[in-house]
Amino acid sequence: MSLYAIGDLHLHFQSPLKAKAQMKEQVWKNHEEKFKKTCAALLREDDTLVLVGDHSWGRSLAECEEDFLYIAELPGRKILIRGNHDMFWDVNKTARLNELFAGKLAFMQNNYYAYRDYALVGTKGHTFEGPFYLDRRGRIIGWDEKAEEHAKKLVERELERLRCSFEAARADGYRKYVMFLHYPPTNILEEDSAFTRMAEEYGAAQVIYAHCHGETRFHDSIEGEKNGIMYRLVSGDYLQWLPLKILD
Repeated sequence: MSLYAIGDLHLHFQSPLKAKAQMKEQVWKNHEEKFKKTCAALLREDDTLVLVGDHSWGRSLAECEEDFLYIAELPGRKILIRGNHDMFWDVNKTARLNELFAGKLAFMQNNYYAYRDYALVGTKGHTFEGPFYLDRRGRIIGWDEKAEEHAKKLVERELERLRCSFEAARADGYRKYVMFLHYPPTNILEEDSAFTRMAEEYGAAQVIYAHCHGETRFHDSIEGEKNGIMYRLVSGDYLQWLPLKILD
């Protein structure tokens, strides 16, 4: 029995135009076949796989039908976090998604799931990603302050949702946590953030995040141990479609 995580599958069984654009990079060619084979070889039915956002290019449940079938057929328990491209997921209807996919998929938003004596908590998160203004040497000399203010509002909303997950788990007696975000916990300007501070406040053992894919973005945020917390990037192309073991 083990806990694994990976993000940014960007499935496209019903989104051929997105598939064509995505497959310009070698790492994305037939990635769904590679991932399915990897999971079949690695995962057991008593394992848990957390999928850390950006599951499908579909913009509605109907456009994601084949993508969800693909995910549901993977071995083990599957828990999904909302990503910025998951247009099918109305955050206020998460309970409805859990009803529709009961016994097949679990959706994490304003709730938590147990793994051994850990509570798995999480939300989409958010971070300011620019635009940044560069000098001739590529150094950041400024940024769009209006966009930054808007990002701060989104961060506050996501923090409320994350605290809801933590508090639900704490109310049920959990004191050990693994925290999941789709967005990285910090942006390239930050050494810490409201998300890292919340992880420290509740004593999370690990913070798992995705969203940073494409080689130029693999190191946009925290990696490794910081202030007693292990930070791990699990974007699919970063992991070469091999889910990362988080806990035994």
